[in-house]
Amino acid sequence: MRKLAAFDRPDQAGPRIITARAIHAVDDASTTATAMLLDRGRILAIGSSADCEAAAGAAGLAPERVDLGDAVVVPGFVDAHAHPLMYGQMMTWVDCGPAKAASIPEIVALLADAAADLPAGRPVRGYGYEHRNLVEQRHPTRFELDQVATDREVYLMNASGHGGVVNSFTLQQGGVDRETPNPPGGEFFRDADGELTGELSDAACNILTGVHGVNVGHHGPNFHLGDEPEEHLRQLDVATQRFLAGGVTTIGDAQVSRREFDMYLRLAEAGRLELRVSMYLLSHLLDEALEMGLVGQFGNAHLSFAGIKFYADGTLGGWTAYFPDGYVGDPCRTGQLYHEPAAYAELIRKAHAAGLQTATHAQSPTAIEMVVSAIEAALAERPDDDARHRIEHCGLPTGEQIERMAVAGIRPVNQPQHYYNWGEGVEDAIGTPGERFNPLGEFERAGVPMTISSDAPVADPIPLEAVQAAVTRVTRRGNSLGPDDLRISALAALCAHTYEGAVSLGREDDLGSLEVGKYADFAVLADDPLTVEPERIAEIAVLQTWVGGEPRYVLEDAPTAALKEAVPA
Repeated sequence: MRKLAAFDRPDQAGPRIITARAIHAVDDASTTATAMLLDRGRILAIGSSADCEAAAGAAGLAPERVDLGDAVVVPGFVDAHAHPLMYGQMMTWVDCGPAKAASIPEIVALLADAAADLPAGRPVRGYGYEHRNLVEQRHPTRFELDQVATDREVYLMNASGHGGVVNSFTLQQGGVDRETPNPPGGEFFRDADGELTGELSDAACNILTGVHGVNVGHHGPNFHLGDEPEEHLRQLDVATQRFLAGGVTTIGDAQVSRREFDMYLRLAEAGRLELRVSMYLLSHLLDEALEMGLVGQFGNAHLSFAGIKFYADGTLGGWTAYFPDGYVGDPCRTGQLYHEPAAYAELIRKAHAAGLQTATHAQSPTAIEMVVSAIEAALAERPDDDARHRIEHCGLPTGEQIERMAVAGIRPVNQPQHYYNWGEGVEDAIGTPGERFNPLGEFERAGVPMTISSDAPVADPIPLEAVQAAVTRVTRRGNSLGPDDLRISALAALCAHTYEGAVSLGREDDLGSLEVGKYADFAVLADDPLTVEPERIAEIAVLQTWVGGEPRYVLEDAPTAALKEAVPA
């Protein structure tokens, strides 16, 4: 893998010595220090306070001291799979999740209230529902959403982000009727009489962006809905603050279209990109990327291109992941593949031959097999022992597939918050095999490096919640999912959300651990995630988040005034 040749904007941060109760470096030696010397955004020394004073003296520096007291410092969390603009945009939509609505009439009421406050013609959009969380135990229909509005788009996105339900107006505007065939990689759902229900999934979401918007074909679910550029920039600003509040300092945007690419460039040019972003272009742009010569990583320390994102199948949350024999919870549903295996294998061959890292969404064993086989074939044609191809989510790999992943160097990028939020739903959907959802312990025993991420907005970017879920495998409802050997230790989970995240992005030379020469990106925590009771990890407050040696987030109601005073003005 080509390394990112970072080009730093000038960093004027002067020398500082940071002291704290514990500073977990998350390096090969599992170092725990009590002080770090920083200068111009990087770490010059780490160890004891005396070690850092000596290093400062040897370098001729007179550092400012920042005493964080009893706080604990860890590397900035790396969220290697997230969708920041989608997350920020959805913050402007109507929350129809289980905490807000337990039934379809309650969802309709929430959307209707929002419609009443919107200008005429403005789309009404909601998010967060899952039919298993509703008392009706079914999806809403277009006829129910017609109660919200019949003169504008009404879209209720499933919590998975892979589709949802629209009203009749939206189907008509998209030219979809009962005779419209399903697109490759997607579905317009119909009732027993062949009538459209309003539910759509995956590639069928292209109707939401219209003729002039982003169209991704059958390369992924289309959530690239357009707003005015200034509104998108505001949405990114808001989303960035949410990531920073969770201690996240680096994001891998796992689905970049022209919309996201343009907004990141605008944000960076305006000096408003406060954390680091590595971009994965969606595979509908593969040929254009190759034509432009994008055959390796490039960019600067804050914004960079990393690789290409693909889709093999749909989502477990929306029951569109591909199970050819049907779902236990609904034998008539099989989900779908986005590409025929041979066509997908050719896409992977083309990207790999150009030296590009690939990241493929795959959940079911059938979809994961398609990915593993394609990567094995590409590696056989052009060997590369550091290609770092990724499988996003990698929810239900077989044991044999995990062993092959280890041999091929394929890296799973998992989301423990998915089983924390919806573990029981996966078991309802596919039966007992669902208890293995995200089998981190199996990956660890097979020597497959794990990366943990949020997939925001599918889950909120709360790394400590993800770490707790990986350690306990206890769901939000208090149930333990699967056998104990699927769990991993707190240190392994912390590493998976920091250092291994950086490795998955190809940025471990600069990020992911607190070592000399790396960027001073770190999170300041109110307690130690490696020593508290596992079930309390998610309760730990993020007090500060630093990027490049500068505080970018400070908790307003930090527990001590001294901690606030420690932040340089």
